[in-house]
Amino acid sequence: MRVLVINAGSSSIKFRLYEMAQEALLISGAVERIGEAGASSVYRQYSASGGVQEHKQNLAVTDHAAGLQQIFAFLQSSTVDAMKSLDAIGHRVVHGGETFQAPVLIDEAVLKGLAKMIPLAPLHNPANLAGIEATRRLCPQLPQVAIFDTAFFSTLPPHAYRYALPDVLYHQHHLRRYGFHGTSHQHVAQQAANFLQPPLNRLRLITLHLGNGASAAAIQDGICIDTSMGMTPLAGLVMGTRCGDLDPSVHFYLARALGMTLDEIESLLNHDSGMKGLCGVSDMREVHQLANRGDAQACLAIDIYCYRISQYIGAYSVTLGGLDALVFTGGIGENDAMIRQAVCDKLAFLGITLDQQRNQSGTGEIFNISQDISGTNNRVKVLVVAANEELEIARQTVTAIQSPT
Repeated sequence: MRVLVINAGSSSIKFRLYEMAQEALLISGAVERIGEAGASSVYRQYSASGGVQEHKQNLAVTDHAAGLQQIFAFLQSSTVDAMKSLDAIGHRVVHGGETFQAPVLIDEAVLKGLAKMIPLAPLHNPANLAGIEATRRLCPQLPQVAIFDTAFFSTLPPHAYRYALPDVLYHQHHLRRYGFHGTSHQHVAQQAANFLQPPLNRLRLITLHLGNGASAAAIQDGICIDTSMGMTPLAGLVMGTRCGDLDPSVHFYLARALGMTLDEIESLLNHDSGMKGLCGVSDMREVHQLANRGDAQACLAIDIYCYRISQYIGAYSVTLGGLDALVFTGGIGENDAMIRQAVCDKLAFLGITLDQQRNQSGTGEIFNISQDISGTNNRVKVLVVAANEELEIARQTVTAIQSPT
């Protein structure tokens, strides 16, 4: 079976095509700057021998429908004639609310339900929905499945997902913790279990998805019981441009003392805070460059970033009643040895230490599979697992098609 995975963002569409029998990646690519000047596309074809052929285009892309038309035209012209042999399409959807707690075959009723989710994720769900609608017009004969970032967290107990707000705000307006990056956390948890050998339903894990966005999850016996992001992706860890956890009264102060509007505050906390707010740059590689030159703000930003992560690890170790493995994933989690070391240095009392040589040498491309970077005689295993949300979406798409509910 061949499955096309589509991730439609506000101004981009990323995709991957898999042959699921071997879970082999055949083609990947992205259309960037949709609706803007200077739109561009890049496509990569992968051979069985490991070779990669890259194709680039610079054509106007007015909207998501035009972007998908370009993608499908390339797939049809590819050496594997992807459109002729395509069996299904899986779509990433950021927010499923309490309505969608598992992958679902897309039909008209599902489309109406997705539209109702837009107020919960106004920056993400409209683009996800636009991609789905355009793809269904272009490929009406193919089964298509929606996979939700929030679904993995549908198992959170009420004491973890409820806020201490008036009951009516939950029951009538659905204010609660939902969590995000669920597809990534689910994927790396299973990969960690495959590596460690005990089945997932016998492990206590903390998974850390560290990229420009960042989140932590506490997973007990394969079930997620807590996560750091909240009703929106703004809560929890410090991120590239997002502040993470914050005293809610800061909002009132910004409005009253500085005269900021709600839109300005929302933009500040989502786009101009986090590492960018602390030291002027959001990319962790640039933060390290500044810190290496002695920039005090960059050094402080790294300290705050690692401190917040270690706090969540400590809290979730209590939540889980102990810990079997700590799992790093995402662009920073997989590639930044210094951040992993700084986080784990604070956690030796929990039985968490690193083998410095494996931590330093095991970065970048070496982590195409799971890697153990634990120190000697660790009570807790420390793993690095390559993120692959797209493959997890493809797997869940196949399951949804073969076992529709």
